[in-house]
Amino acid sequence: MKELFSIGPFTVHFFGLMIAVAIIIGLLVALREARRKNLDEDKIFNLLLYTLLGGFLGARLVYVFIYNPGYYLANPIDILFVHEGGLSIHGGIAGGILTGVLYARIAKLPLWKTSDAIIPALILGQAIGRVGCDVFGVPMVNQYFWGVEVENTILHPAQVYEFILNFLLFGYLWLKRLNQQYDGQLLVHYLLVFPVIRAIVELFRTNPEFLGAVSVAHLMSVVFIISGLGLRSILIKNSSHPAKSIGIKNTDILKTTFVTLILISISLVIFYVVQG
Repeated sequence: MKELFSIGPFTVHFFGLMIAVAIIIGLLVALREARRKNLDEDKIFNLLLYTLLGGFLGARLVYVFIYNPGYYLANPIDILFVHEGGLSIHGGIAGGILTGVLYARIAKLPLWKTSDAIIPALILGQAIGRVGCDVFGVPMVNQYFWGVEVENTILHPAQVYEFILNFLLFGYLWLKRLNQQYDGQLLVHYLLVFPVIRAIVELFRTNPEFLGAVSVAHLMSVVFIISGLGLRSILIKNSSHPAKSIGIKNTDILKTTFVTLILISISLVIFYVVQG
């Protein structure tokens, strides 16, 4: 991992710093939405902490047992060495959602309304965290100017592709929250769109393949999409009075577009200054 600076025996890594920034901003955005939706902020804060823990455990366990089971079964102690890398975004999402659902039930929070308060913050956090990622893509056939040189090879900055698409999804969800037809709709759209983003990015990464160019991550993306379609059907069926679609103000569209472009621009500058 890219080292930024050291304070005594402690070393601050770029990835760790961006993850910390992502968590802080994600928490603030989620709590802001919870307040707007008149949800119990203390319960939401606790839910977010449990969700982070569940997401971390899910990300590690899926990587260990899906991506590299042979190695970790032979070297079980290495499962604890998270600092050496090895987290699955699909596992993190699944673990976070399962933990969040469990806590929401225990805390008697309205499940789908709560999910809509958290989802925009989740994808925003994913985008910010991805800025610090140092897992690059495959070598470029043609050396485009946005490629990154690693060990004398120009590689696709797959993490750049992903955080740009993640920020765009955040912008869409941020606007969609003003025009929801039913509770849980933001979660549904996240489950349908993010796997497509990840499937696209996978084309530029080197990951265990299942069949030809189809990777394990592609299969997990398909599972997420099927889950999203199933959840959509259930929520629409159980929604007795779906809200009618209303227009979104042009000022909201302009503000959200501006903020999204600023986030992308700042992230690109930070990424290429540190990694380039």
